[in-house]
Amino acid sequence: MDEGKAAGPKWWSRPETVAPAPPEPLDRPAPDAPEAPEAPAVAEAPDAPDATDAASAEAAPGHARDPHDTPPYGKPGPWAPAPPVQHPAGAAPPPYHPAAAPPAGPPASPPPLSVGQWHRHDPWAAPGSPAGPQPPARPTGSRRAPLAAALVAVTLIAGGIGGALGAYVHDSGGAPDVTLPQATAQAGTRPPDSIAGIAAQVLPGVVYIHVKGDGGEGTGTGFVLDGQGHILTNNHVVESVAKGGTISVTFNGGQVEPATIVGRDTGYDLAVIKVGGVKGLHPLTLGDSDAAQVGDPVVAIGAPYGLEGTVTSGIISATQRPITAGGETDGGDVSYVDAIQTDAPINPGNSGGPLVDAKGLVIGINSAIRSADSGTDPFGNGSQGGSIGLGFAIPVNQAKRVAEQLINDGKATHPVIGVSINLAYSGDGAQVSPEGQGEGDSVTPNGPGAKAGIEPGDVITAVDGKRVHSGEELIVRIRAHRPGDTLRLTVKRDGKERAVKLTLGSASGD
Repeated sequence: MDEGKAAGPKWWSRPETVAPAPPEPLDRPAPDAPEAPEAPAVAEAPDAPDATDAASAEAAPGHARDPHDTPPYGKPGPWAPAPPVQHPAGAAPPPYHPAAAPPAGPPASPPPLSVGQWHRHDPWAAPGSPAGPQPPARPTGSRRAPLAAALVAVTLIAGGIGGALGAYVHDSGGAPDVTLPQATAQAGTRPPDSIAGIAAQVLPGVVYIHVKGDGGEGTGTGFVLDGQGHILTNNHVVESVAKGGTISVTFNGGQVEPATIVGRDTGYDLAVIKVGGVKGLHPLTLGDSDAAQVGDPVVAIGAPYGLEGTVTSGIISATQRPITAGGETDGGDVSYVDAIQTDAPINPGNSGGPLVDAKGLVIGINSAIRSADSGTDPFGNGSQGGSIGLGFAIPVNQAKRVAEQLINDGKATHPVIGVSINLAYSGDGAQVSPEGQGEGDSVTPNGPGAKAGIEPGDVITAVDGKRVHSGEELIVRIRAHRPGDTLRLTVKRDGKERAVKLTLGSASGD
């Protein structure tokens, strides 16, 4: 260590307990330092301790008293110089030397700061001094009073406006109602050939049937035929109460009346019921089903699943579609229908309802559907399957003839050809039962078939030039005519075909 230099300051440590080395004589100048002026004598304090106690007391510092007298961490150590003080007036004072004498009199005040001069901060300066921290200026009482008054006035005005607005909203029932734009209502009726026009024309003549008997309950649809209260529907709608039960009819206006069975035919799946004492009936007009063509628009009306007054629309998908319905799957007899096929949605409950054309004329009676989950019944009569766009209606020309016979005679007649058909035949066409197969004769003696020269085992392949591919299809083709009509049949025997003429006979239906 260079002994010619004083040790650095120890700001954060207490004085060491070991005795310090004796200081150099004061009259010896520090190395490389200018000669210090002679220090003036310092007056002894009146309460200075006795010289005899100097050995036990703490050694007095060997430097002059700090004029600022504000050391940051207690009294300075015995040999440590006071921390340097930064003065804002410009250059710092010369470095302290232990031999330098304290200045006589109070310390001189620093010169005033000029505008724009950099202010040096003295951490030991007294608050409020030019070099010390300046406290923030506070508004005088004369400036705070108007500001407080203005704030109070603004608060009162805002409160008054808010109260008035709240009172208005409360009195008016809340925020203003929102009004949405809407087109002007179109007065008047719909065109008669529109779906709405057709429905308005037909609905008053449609009724909804509810049956209840030992065989259970069921619902269906029907429509008024005349002013006497006759109503046409399907046989399978009222079949369960044929031997006992009740039938109630609900008109489109909501009027409910009891009804009775006039007559029914299982072969055509048609029935007529009647209500009595009802005024203001609205009979529907029957059209011509033979004039219907594929693609014609149609409307179906009924009560699917009990939903009365349901209107659906579609087109005619096919005509003269041979179908059979009923039989072993629902416990009833087999019905053979040369049907009108439509894609107008038809569901359980639509049975017996009208299928009308674009003029509102009845061209068919909705009777069967092909259902996706109908099991073994291809036409869904014994299931609750919904429509898949395959609905079938009995042509009104056929239904009209049957309805007239049921009203007039209580039963209908069926056209027959006087032969027994082998329904188990797997070849193409309808085979006349071979000799000895089944009960009775395969060809009725002196019947229409016998007179036309038909023999047992013959295969009928066409009716009036239209091919038939099964026994059921032949029956459907025959049932589409009236007794007494003349048909031209194509008969195949021993591999050869020939045409024969046959006049249809008549048989009583059930």
